Amino acid sequence: MTQRPTTLGALRAAGYRPRSVKTEIRDNLIARLKTGETVFPGIVGYEDSVVPALANAVLARHNFILLGLRGQAKSRILRQLAGLLDPEIPVLAGSEVNDDPFAPISKHGRQLLEQAGDDAPIEWIGPDRRYVEKLATPDVTVADLIGDMDPIRAARGGHLLSDELTINFGLLPRANRGIFALNELPDLSGKVQVGLFNVLQEGDIQIKGYPVRLPLDVLLVFSANPEDYTARGKIITPLKDRIGSEIQTHYPRTPEEGMRITAQEAWTRRDGGTMEVTVPPFVAELVERVAFLARDDKRIDRRSGVSQRMPISVMETAVSNAERRAIVAGEPRILPRVADVYAALPSITGKMELEYEGELQGVEAIARDLIAAAARDVFDRTWDVHSLDTVIEHFDKGGVLQISDGASAEACLQGLQGVPGLTEALKEGDMYDAADTGMTVAAAELLLEGLAAHRKISRAESGVYQRIKQERPKKGPKGGGFSFGDDMFQ
Repeated sequence: MTQRPTTLGALRAAGYRPRSVKTEIRDNLIARLKTGETVFPGIVGYEDSVVPALANAVLARHNFILLGLRGQAKSRILRQLAGLLDPEIPVLAGSEVNDDPFAPISKHGRQLLEQAGDDAPIEWIGPDRRYVEKLATPDVTVADLIGDMDPIRAARGGHLLSDELTINFGLLPRANRGIFALNELPDLSGKVQVGLFNVLQEGDIQIKGYPVRLPLDVLLVFSANPEDYTARGKIITPLKDRIGSEIQTHYPRTPEEGMRITAQEAWTRRDGGTMEVTVPPFVAELVERVAFLARDDKRIDRRSGVSQRMPISVMETAVSNAERRAIVAGEPRILPRVADVYAALPSITGKMELEYEGELQGVEAIARDLIAAAARDVFDRTWDVHSLDTVIEHFDKGGVLQISDGASAEACLQGLQGVPGLTEALKEGDMYDAADTGMTVAAAELLLEGLAAHRKISRAESGVYQRIKQERPKKGPKGGGFSFGDDMFQ
């Protein structure tokens, strides 16, 4: 392994030639594109939309902004840009702004070269030192981002306040020769956004109180939620005009894409893998469809969006409920069922902003509606409700079945075997496995949930399935018209 140069003279003798950070990222992206290597690993569903737009922005050497609702992997994408940086680059030792050894921008760097010449010490830094991220909040100041005068430094060093050595550099110059990412850009006050004009257009910054302009070599990337333009703030027009590319992100376009993301992100491996976790495909699809239905539900604020974090959290909670059941019942495997998705209501209710109509109904009632509707969609892909008359007739004649989220698979199977036609229906849908009780019970619960969603039977919150109960029509006020009891559908 060749030893890295540790002085300016050795670096020059080695033939090192610095590149601008945008050129460096562009060159490394081109190398990945040529080899077919994945540019943004772990980013699912953006292969034909966001990723090409990002590649175009990098190839054009643009500063850019990712614009999209919450939970669309914007921050993750920005952080993965650091993977396009070189493994290491040389900087002058002790530099706060990653000074290029051949062209330092700070007074410290220039003095070091004047005093030491070719013996000036060099250190090597990796991508972690070259990626700087800041969450924009209304209290962020120009000094935080750009820099300000530091009177304490002046007093300790015996410098005049106008001396460049008294500058306390902000985050942006500290990201010199790297990437500066600013999340939630609209939350910055207008005057702070103005402070970014120069670096975006002219490539330099001016620090209050110093008659100097520091040229920065930096890639600026931003993220924003379009709803923020009116809810909390706005991106001022001159700043938007200076950003090279605006890239729109989006939620998964198909349940299959969403399922891939959830399977990748959800923590479902428990106890170090000592207890097997099996998630039935139809349960995974049901969880994903809850989010898809929520995004189109008129009772839910579409402008706020329904984050992809919802199905991830629901899956983790459903698996946790199944894990609790497995521990109590002494089962060797964790296998979530529909009842476990209902047990994950707390992971749904906190992730939806409701419209007025939704507020009237209540968030928990809406969450239950979404689970039922998702179960119906998954059910319809396997069974025709009209072919299940034998099962429905059992409940119409007064049959009752309870499937508790805490009941073991064996206990549930005993109850299910008492429902005529249920086993045959599972076999017809290719959902019956005599050797796998847990999977059979999960499939049977899906079938019953689908019938309840189609209002062929009713489902109580306790997990009791029975016939639809109807009350006799009651006379309305003063004998006008008729009304039905609220428990027409239990």
